[in-house]
Amino acid sequence: MCNFLEKIKERAGRQKKVIVLAEGEDIRTIKAADIILREGVADLIILGNKDKVFALAEGLDISKATVIDPLKSDKTEQFAKDFYHLRKAKGVTVEQAEQIVTNPLYFGVMLVKSGMADGMVAGAVNSTPDVLRPSLQILKTAPGTKLVSAFFVMCVPDCDFGEDGIFVFADSGLNENPDAEGISEIAISSAHSFEQLIQKQARVAMLSYSTFGSAKSELVDKMQTATKIAQEKRPDIMLDGELQLDAAIVPEIGKSKAPGSNVAGHANVLIFPTLDAGNIGYKLVQRLAKARAYGPITQGIAKPVNDLSRGCTPEDIVGVVAVTCVQAQN
Repeated sequence: MCNFLEKIKERAGRQKKVIVLAEGEDIRTIKAADIILREGVADLIILGNKDKVFALAEGLDISKATVIDPLKSDKTEQFAKDFYHLRKAKGVTVEQAEQIVTNPLYFGVMLVKSGMADGMVAGAVNSTPDVLRPSLQILKTAPGTKLVSAFFVMCVPDCDFGEDGIFVFADSGLNENPDAEGISEIAISSAHSFEQLIQKQARVAMLSYSTFGSAKSELVDKMQTATKIAQEKRPDIMLDGELQLDAAIVPEIGKSKAPGSNVAGHANVLIFPTLDAGNIGYKLVQRLAKARAYGPITQGIAKPVNDLSRGCTPEDIVGVVAVTCVQAQN
Protein backbone atom coordinates (compact mmCIF):
# COMPACT_ATOMS: atom_id res chain seq x y z
CA MET A 1 0.00 0.00 0.00
CA CYS A 2 1.35 3.43 -0.96
CA ASN A 3 2.07 5.59 2.07
CA PHE A 4 3.47 8.52 0.11
CA LEU A 5 1.37 11.18 1.83
CA GLU A 6 2.05 9.89 5.32
CA LYS A 7 5.81 9.98 4.66
CA ILE A 8 5.60 13.49 3.21
CA LYS A 9 3.64 14.76 6.22
CA GLU A 10 6.15 13.18 8.56
CA ARG A 11 9.07 14.79 6.70
CA ALA A 12 7.29 18.15 6.67
CA GLY A 13 6.75 18.03 10.42
CA ARG A 14 10.40 17.23 11.15
CA GLN A 15 11.53 20.57 9.67
CA LYS A 16 8.46 22.78 9.73
CA LYS A 17 8.17 25.60 7.23
CA VAL A 18 5.90 28.64 7.10
CA ILE A 19 3.28 28.23 4.39
CA VAL A 20 0.83 30.91 3.23
CA LEU A 21 -2.80 29.87 2.73
CA ALA A 22 -4.01 32.73 0.53
CA GLU A 23 -7.71 31.80 0.51
CA GLY A 24 -8.57 32.20 4.17
CA GLU A 25 -12.18 33.13 3.47
CA ASP A 26 -12.97 29.64 2.16
CA ILE A 27 -14.12 27.08 4.72
CA ARG A 28 -12.01 24.30 3.18
CA THR A 29 -8.89 26.35 3.83
CA ILE A 30 -9.84 26.84 7.46
CA LYS A 31 -10.68 23.16 7.97
CA ALA A 32 -7.32 22.26 6.40
CA ALA A 33 -5.54 24.75 8.65
CA ASP A 34 -7.07 23.09 11.71
CA ILE A 35 -5.69 19.71 10.59
CA ILE A 36 -2.27 21.07 9.57
CA LEU A 37 -1.74 22.81 12.92
CA ARG A 38 -3.10 19.92 14.96
CA GLU A 39 -0.83 17.41 13.18
CA GLY A 40 2.20 19.71 13.22
CA VAL A 41 2.70 19.64 9.45
CA ALA A 42 3.55 23.34 9.01
CA ASP A 43 3.34 26.79 10.51
CA LEU A 44 0.71 28.89 8.74
CA ILE A 45 -0.06 32.41 7.60
CA ILE A 46 -3.72 32.71 6.61
CA LEU A 47 -4.79 35.64 4.45
CA GLY A 48 -8.21 37.25 4.56
CA ASN A 49 -10.52 39.54 6.47
CA LYS A 50 -9.96 38.62 10.10
CA ASP A 51 -13.63 38.76 11.07
CA LYS A 52 -14.57 36.41 8.22
CA VAL A 53 -11.65 34.06 8.89
CA PHE A 54 -12.41 33.69 12.59
CA ALA A 55 -16.14 33.34 11.94
CA LEU A 56 -15.40 30.41 9.62
CA ALA A 57 -13.10 28.94 12.25
CA GLU A 58 -15.81 28.65 14.89
CA GLY A 59 -15.48 25.17 16.41
CA LEU A 60 -12.02 24.74 14.87
CA ASP A 61 -8.61 25.66 16.25
CA ILE A 62 -6.43 27.97 14.17
CA SER A 63 -5.05 29.86 17.17
CA LYS A 64 -1.45 29.00 16.25
CA ALA A 65 -1.78 30.52 12.77
CA THR A 66 -0.94 34.11 11.90
CA VAL A 67 -3.95 35.76 10.24
CA ILE A 68 -3.23 38.79 8.02
CA ASP A 69 -5.61 41.05 6.13
CA PRO A 70 -3.67 42.43 3.12
CA LEU A 71 -5.94 45.50 3.09
CA LYS A 72 -4.91 46.45 6.63
CA SER A 73 -1.42 45.00 7.07
CA ASP A 74 1.54 47.18 8.00
CA LYS A 75 3.52 45.21 5.40
CA THR A 76 1.36 46.31 2.46
CA GLU A 77 3.09 49.65 1.92
CA GLN A 78 6.56 48.09 1.72
CA PHE A 79 5.32 45.27 -0.50
CA ALA A 80 3.85 47.86 -2.87
CA LYS A 81 7.22 49.62 -3.12
CA ASP A 82 9.02 46.33 -3.69
CA PHE A 83 6.53 45.19 -6.32
CA TYR A 84 6.78 48.52 -8.13
CA HIS A 85 10.56 48.18 -8.40
CA LEU A 86 10.17 44.62 -9.64
CA ARG A 87 7.62 45.50 -12.33
CA LYS A 88 8.16 49.16 -13.27
CA ALA A 89 10.03 48.10 -16.41
CA LYS A 90 6.79 46.36 -17.45
CA GLY A 91 4.85 49.61 -17.06
CA VAL A 92 3.44 49.11 -13.56
CA THR A 93 2.87 52.43 -11.76
CA VAL A 94 3.17 53.12 -8.04
CA GLU A 95 -0.61 53.43 -7.79
CA GLN A 96 -1.14 50.12 -9.58
CA ALA A 97 1.39 48.39 -7.34
CA GLU A 98 -0.42 49.65 -4.25
CA GLN A 99 -3.64 48.12 -5.52
CA ILE A 100 -2.14 44.86 -6.82
CA VAL A 101 -0.43 43.82 -3.58
CA THR A 102 -3.71 43.95 -1.67
CA ASN A 103 -4.76 40.91 -3.72
CA PRO A 104 -4.10 37.96 -1.38
CA LEU A 105 -2.37 35.98 -4.15
CA TYR A 106 0.14 38.77 -4.76
CA PHE A 107 0.47 39.58 -1.05
CA GLY A 108 1.13 35.91 -0.32
CA VAL A 109 3.86 35.65 -2.94
CA MET A 110 5.43 38.85 -1.59
CA LEU A 111 5.54 37.17 1.83
CA VAL A 112 7.45 34.31 0.21
CA LYS A 113 9.73 36.69 -1.73
CA SER A 114 10.55 38.60 1.46
CA GLY A 115 11.47 35.43 3.35
CA MET A 116 8.60 35.78 5.84
CA ALA A 117 7.14 32.57 4.41
CA ASP A 118 8.65 29.56 2.67
CA GLY A 119 5.87 28.73 0.22
CA MET A 120 2.25 29.36 -0.73
CA VAL A 121 -0.78 27.22 -1.55
CA ALA A 122 -3.91 28.49 -3.31
CA GLY A 123 -6.37 27.53 -6.02
CA ALA A 124 -9.43 26.34 -4.13
CA VAL A 125 -11.30 29.42 -5.39
CA ASN A 126 -8.81 30.90 -7.87
CA SER A 127 -7.86 29.65 -11.34
CA THR A 128 -4.44 28.19 -12.12
CA PRO A 129 -3.35 31.24 -14.20
CA ASP A 130 -4.34 33.58 -11.35
CA VAL A 131 -2.36 31.51 -8.83
CA LEU A 132 0.78 31.16 -10.94
CA ARG A 133 0.93 34.65 -12.49
CA PRO A 134 2.15 36.39 -9.28
CA SER A 135 4.77 33.65 -8.79
CA LEU A 136 6.20 34.13 -12.27
CA GLN A 137 6.16 37.92 -11.95
CA ILE A 138 7.69 38.07 -8.47
CA LEU A 139 9.64 34.86 -7.78
CA LYS A 140 10.43 33.90 -11.39
CA THR A 141 11.95 30.52 -12.35
CA ALA A 142 14.46 28.63 -10.25
CA PRO A 143 18.16 29.07 -11.10
CA GLY A 144 19.09 26.93 -14.10
CA THR A 145 15.42 26.34 -15.00
CA LYS A 146 13.75 27.81 -18.06
CA LEU A 147 10.23 26.45 -17.75
CA VAL A 148 7.64 26.06 -15.01
CA SER A 149 5.72 22.80 -15.31
CA ALA A 150 3.38 20.57 -13.32
CA PHE A 151 3.39 16.90 -12.37
CA PHE A 152 1.37 14.31 -10.50
CA VAL A 153 2.70 11.74 -8.08
CA MET A 154 0.79 8.56 -8.93
CA CYS A 155 0.50 5.80 -6.34
CA VAL A 156 -0.80 2.63 -7.99
CA PRO A 157 -1.98 -0.14 -5.63
CA ASP A 158 -0.72 -3.71 -6.07
CA CYS A 159 1.76 -2.62 -8.72
CA ASP A 160 5.31 -3.88 -9.17
CA PHE A 161 6.19 -1.32 -11.85
CA GLY A 162 7.87 2.03 -11.27
CA GLU A 163 9.09 2.52 -7.70
CA ASP A 164 6.84 -0.10 -6.08
CA GLY A 165 3.87 1.47 -7.83
CA ILE A 166 4.94 5.11 -7.44
CA PHE A 167 5.46 7.29 -10.52
CA VAL A 168 5.81 10.92 -11.49
CA PHE A 169 3.74 11.89 -14.56
CA ALA A 170 4.68 15.16 -16.32
CA ASP A 171 3.62 17.51 -17.72
CA SER A 172 0.07 16.61 -16.75
CA GLY A 173 -1.23 19.99 -15.74
CA LEU A 174 0.28 23.07 -17.33
CA ASN A 175 2.16 23.13 -20.68
CA GLU A 176 -0.11 22.29 -23.58
CA ASN A 177 2.28 21.45 -26.40
CA PRO A 178 5.89 22.02 -25.35
CA ASP A 179 8.63 21.84 -27.99
CA ALA A 180 11.64 19.54 -27.66
CA GLU A 181 13.55 22.09 -25.58
CA GLY A 182 10.57 22.48 -23.26
CA ILE A 183 10.16 18.74 -22.86
CA SER A 184 13.83 18.42 -21.97
CA GLU A 185 13.31 21.00 -19.21
CA ILE A 186 10.22 19.17 -17.94
CA ALA A 187 12.17 15.90 -17.84
CA ILE A 188 15.07 17.38 -15.88
CA SER A 189 12.77 19.13 -13.39
CA SER A 190 10.69 15.96 -12.97
CA ALA A 191 13.77 13.85 -12.19
CA HIS A 192 14.69 16.34 -9.46
CA SER A 193 11.12 16.37 -8.11
CA PHE A 194 10.94 12.58 -7.99
CA GLU A 195 14.20 12.33 -6.04
CA GLN A 196 13.22 15.19 -3.76
CA LEU A 197 9.82 13.75 -2.84
CA ILE A 198 10.31 9.98 -3.17
CA GLN A 199 13.99 9.87 -2.11
CA LYS A 200 14.85 7.27 -4.74
CA GLN A 201 16.82 7.52 -7.96
CA ALA A 202 14.77 8.79 -10.89
CA ARG A 203 14.62 6.71 -14.09
CA VAL A 204 13.10 8.93 -16.75
CA ALA A 205 11.28 7.65 -19.85
CA MET A 206 10.52 10.02 -22.72
CA LEU A 207 7.22 8.56 -23.94
CA SER A 208 5.98 8.18 -27.51
CA TYR A 209 4.05 5.71 -29.67
CA SER A 210 7.47 4.65 -30.98
CA THR A 211 10.47 2.94 -29.37
CA PHE A 212 13.95 3.82 -30.59
CA GLY A 213 12.80 4.81 -34.08
CA SER A 214 10.23 2.08 -34.70
CA ALA A 215 8.01 4.77 -36.24
CA LYS A 216 8.80 7.95 -38.16
CA SER A 217 6.90 11.23 -37.75
CA GLU A 218 7.26 14.76 -36.42
CA LEU A 219 5.80 13.59 -33.10
CA VAL A 220 8.49 10.93 -32.76
CA ASP A 221 11.19 13.38 -33.86
CA LYS A 222 10.16 15.76 -31.08
CA MET A 223 10.66 13.17 -28.35
CA GLN A 224 13.93 11.94 -29.87
CA THR A 225 15.27 15.49 -29.98
CA ALA A 226 14.04 16.19 -26.43
CA THR A 227 15.87 13.08 -25.24
CA LYS A 228 19.13 14.17 -26.83
CA ILE A 229 18.86 17.70 -25.41
CA ALA A 230 18.13 16.42 -21.89
CA GLN A 231 20.97 13.89 -22.04
CA GLU A 232 23.40 16.59 -23.15
CA LYS A 233 22.28 18.98 -20.42
CA ARG A 234 22.25 16.39 -17.63
CA PRO A 235 24.24 13.26 -18.48
CA ASP A 236 24.07 12.32 -14.78
CA ILE A 237 20.32 11.62 -14.98
CA MET A 238 19.11 8.14 -15.94
CA LEU A 239 17.00 9.19 -18.94
CA ASP A 240 16.18 7.45 -22.21
CA GLY A 241 13.79 7.56 -25.13
CA GLU A 242 11.82 7.62 -27.12
CA LEU A 243 9.98 4.70 -25.48
CA GLN A 244 6.49 3.27 -25.70
CA LEU A 245 4.77 3.00 -22.36
CA ASP A 246 5.08 -0.79 -22.12
CA ALA A 247 8.76 -0.65 -23.06
CA ALA A 248 9.26 1.99 -20.40
CA ILE A 249 7.76 0.16 -17.42
CA VAL A 250 7.54 -3.61 -18.16
CA PRO A 251 10.97 -5.27 -17.72
CA GLU A 252 10.60 -8.07 -20.27
CA ILE A 253 9.17 -5.72 -22.92
CA GLY A 254 11.82 -3.11 -22.21
CA LYS A 255 14.53 -5.75 -22.61
CA SER A 256 13.02 -6.89 -25.91
CA LYS A 257 12.26 -3.50 -27.47
CA ALA A 258 15.15 -1.46 -26.06
CA PRO A 259 18.05 -3.79 -25.20
CA GLY A 260 20.90 -2.02 -23.50
CA SER A 261 18.78 0.82 -22.11
CA ASN A 262 19.29 1.52 -18.40
CA VAL A 263 15.76 2.94 -18.17
CA ALA A 264 13.57 0.70 -20.34
CA GLY A 265 11.42 -1.62 -18.26
CA HIS A 266 12.22 0.23 -15.04
CA ALA A 267 11.05 3.84 -15.53
CA ASN A 268 9.49 5.65 -12.58
CA VAL A 269 9.25 9.12 -14.19
CA LEU A 270 7.07 9.30 -17.30
CA ILE A 271 7.39 12.34 -19.58
CA PHE A 272 4.49 12.85 -21.99
CA PRO A 273 4.73 14.60 -25.36
CA THR A 274 1.72 16.89 -24.77
CA LEU A 275 -0.64 17.99 -22.03
CA ASP A 276 -3.38 15.99 -23.78
CA ALA A 277 -1.42 12.78 -23.32
CA GLY A 278 -0.28 13.56 -19.79
CA ASN A 279 -3.71 14.58 -18.52
CA ILE A 280 -5.48 11.62 -20.15
CA GLY A 281 -2.77 9.27 -18.91
CA TYR A 282 -2.96 10.25 -15.26
CA LYS A 283 -6.77 10.16 -15.24
CA LEU A 284 -6.84 6.71 -16.87
CA VAL A 285 -4.48 5.34 -14.24
CA GLN A 286 -6.34 7.10 -11.46
CA ARG A 287 -9.74 5.72 -12.46
CA LEU A 288 -8.98 2.30 -13.95
CA ALA A 289 -6.17 1.27 -11.61
CA LYS A 290 -7.73 3.02 -8.59
CA ALA A 291 -4.50 4.97 -8.13
CA ARG A 292 -4.07 7.97 -5.85
CA ALA A 293 -3.10 11.07 -7.81
CA TYR A 294 -1.33 13.82 -5.87
CA GLY A 295 -1.15 17.08 -7.78
CA PRO A 296 -0.83 19.02 -9.91
CA ILE A 297 2.41 19.94 -8.14
CA THR A 298 4.35 22.86 -9.58
CA GLN A 299 8.06 22.66 -10.35
CA GLY A 300 10.52 25.19 -11.68
CA ILE A 301 9.53 28.25 -9.60
CA ALA A 302 12.31 29.81 -7.50
CA LYS A 303 10.33 29.10 -4.30
CA PRO A 304 7.44 26.64 -3.98
CA VAL A 305 3.95 27.84 -4.88
CA ASN A 306 1.35 25.16 -5.52
CA ASP A 307 -2.05 25.23 -7.15
CA LEU A 308 -5.13 23.38 -5.92
CA SER A 309 -8.05 21.98 -7.84
CA ARG A 310 -11.15 24.10 -7.29
CA GLY A 311 -12.91 20.87 -6.33
CA CYS A 312 -10.37 20.12 -3.60
CA THR A 313 -11.20 18.88 -0.12
CA PRO A 314 -9.59 20.05 3.12
CA GLU A 315 -7.57 16.81 3.10
CA ASP A 316 -6.30 17.63 -0.39
CA ILE A 317 -5.10 21.01 0.87
CA VAL A 318 -3.29 19.34 3.78
CA GLY A 319 -1.46 17.08 1.33
CA VAL A 320 -0.40 19.93 -0.96
CA VAL A 321 0.81 21.96 2.03
CA ALA A 322 2.93 18.99 3.16
CA VAL A 323 4.44 18.64 -0.33
CA THR A 324 5.13 22.38 -0.42
CA CYS A 325 6.94 22.11 2.91
CA VAL A 326 9.20 19.34 1.64
CA GLN A 327 9.92 21.32 -1.53
CA ALA A 328 10.87 24.29 0.66
CA GLN A 329 13.19 22.15 2.78
CA ASN A 330 15.32 21.58 -0.29
